[in-house]
Amino acid sequence: MRVKGAGFIFLALWSVLALAATSPELDGLVEVKPKRMDAAWLLPGVDFRQYSAVMIDEPDVAFDKDWMRNMNETRSLSRRVSQADAEKIAAATRSGLVEVFQEEFRKAGYSIATAPGADVLRLSPAIVRLYINAPDVMSADRSRTYTVDAGQATLVLRAEDSVSGALLGMAVDRREARGTGFVTWTNSVTNRSDFRRLFRQWAKICIKGLDELKAASPVSPAPVKSK
Repeated sequence: MRVKGAGFIFLALWSVLALAATSPELDGLVEVKPKRMDAAWLLPGVDFRQYSAVMIDEPDVAFDKDWMRNMNETRSLSRRVSQADAEKIAAATRSGLVEVFQEEFRKAGYSIATAPGADVLRLSPAIVRLYINAPDVMSADRSRTYTVDAGQATLVLRAEDSVSGALLGMAVDRREARGTGFVTWTNSVTNRSDFRRLFRQWAKICIKGLDELKAASPVSPAPVKSK
């Protein structure tokens, strides 16, 4: 089963930014100040110019630890979110993110690889603290839910050399999946559209960041000064 709780891989990423400085996951990486994400770390001396292709792993998905409880506290019995519903949402999240990332990297001129290679950068995303404001579940209840945005999610992205497995960088970013900015009827179709828009935004940020790392290679990151 791929749906995990808040204890998933990075020791409850509720506090990932605080834990990052001491986490063994980041040994050798230097914290840098990213332009477009909440936090980032890089391995000094890496030459990103060699990477013309990317291999994108299917992401793990972890819901916000209070999400299902919060949803079911305010819903009628027929509209409660089940574990099966959560599985379907997680599956759609995984496939949607990979599809969008592949589309955007192709548009940017990168090849999509299915196996390691000297020119292949491996991207391993994870979606954590996923919170869907109005999950649309099968129900005889005809009530509608209106929201301003579809929900929120945190992206944790690892970049590795696909051959050696060396961790070259990591980034963390939390954002809302925003729709029109107005209160509108929220359902499975609008949720999917809004989160795909968020995934596309993240993909473009990653592409821009990779292009900048190529231009600055070999990278010599300026570390963030501790306060």
